[in-house]
Amino acid sequence: MTEHLPQRIDVNAPIFTVTVAARLAEMHPQTLRGYDRQGLVVPQRTKGRGRRYSPRDIDRLRHIQRLSQEEGINLEGIRRILELERQLDAVGEQVARLAELLQRAQETPASRLFTVGEQGQVYLGRATPRRLPRALTSGG
Repeated sequence: MTEHLPQRIDVNAPIFTVTVAARLAEMHPQTLRGYDRQGLVVPQRTKGRGRRYSPRDIDRLRHIQRLSQEEGINLEGIRRILELERQLDAVGEQVARLAELLQRAQETPASRLFTVGEQGQVYLGRATPRRLPRALTSGG
C-alpha cells in the first residue's frame, strides 16, 4: 500500500485541508482561518479558493500555539517573533553561502590571484598571458 507514497514528502506541499490541519495542530479550524486573515500562517489556495496547509505550515501553527499558550505572548508579539526568525534564517543562509565561498577560495590558492589585461580587464587566476601591461612594467 505504501509503495504509491513518495519516498520523501515535500514539507512545502499544500496537502492538508483546514479541518485536517486544525486537528494536526490541535487547534480549532476557526483559529486557523483567523491566523490566515492576520497573515500569521497563510496557506496556499486551491482553484476553488479552499485552504491547503503544508507540513511546514503545521509546524508553524504549533510554534504559534506554544508561544501563545506556554509563553503567554500576544499575537502581535508572535508576529514580530516570526518575522525576526525569518530574518535570522535568511542571514544564516547567507552566512552558509559565504562560508562555502571562503572554503573554496582557501582550497584553491590560485583563485586568490588576479591579473589585469592590457585594456584594464581584471581576471581571476591566470586568464591572460603572463606578460604585464606596459603601464605596470614601465612604472607609470
